[in-house]
Amino acid sequence: QVQLVESGGGLVQAGDSLRLSCAASGRTVSRYAMGWFRQAPGKEREFVAAISETGLNTGYTDSVKGRFTISRDSAKNTVYLQMNSLKPEDTAVYYCAARETPGLPTMSRVYDYWGQGTPVTVSS
Repeated sequence: QVQLVESGGGLVQAGDSLRLSCAASGRTVSRYAMGWFRQAPGKEREFVAAISETGLNTGYTDSVKGRFTISRDSAKNTVYLQMNSLKPEDTAVYYCAARETPGLPTMSRVYDYWGQGTPVTVSS
């Protein structure tokens, strides 16, 4: 069983940067593809970024492309989401997720494991 724990969220101003971390405990997460999702109040959970199990392939939703970077450190069983040039529209609870099958899916229902979320608030 894989347990994912997000951290690094907080309250920042527009234009600031944050780095979110997703640490795995128990079974190693190094063999899984990973994704980041976010959910704002009253909104559907949406895909943000994904990274393959090798770290060689990444994908992003258009609204964060060029601002956010997903990466992973296999030695630490940790996945990161570097968020630069934050905007108020980025305000949401951010979740990391893992899946056992290959690829870079954007649909939340295909992911097998989820973290509890870390909130990010961007003020103007």
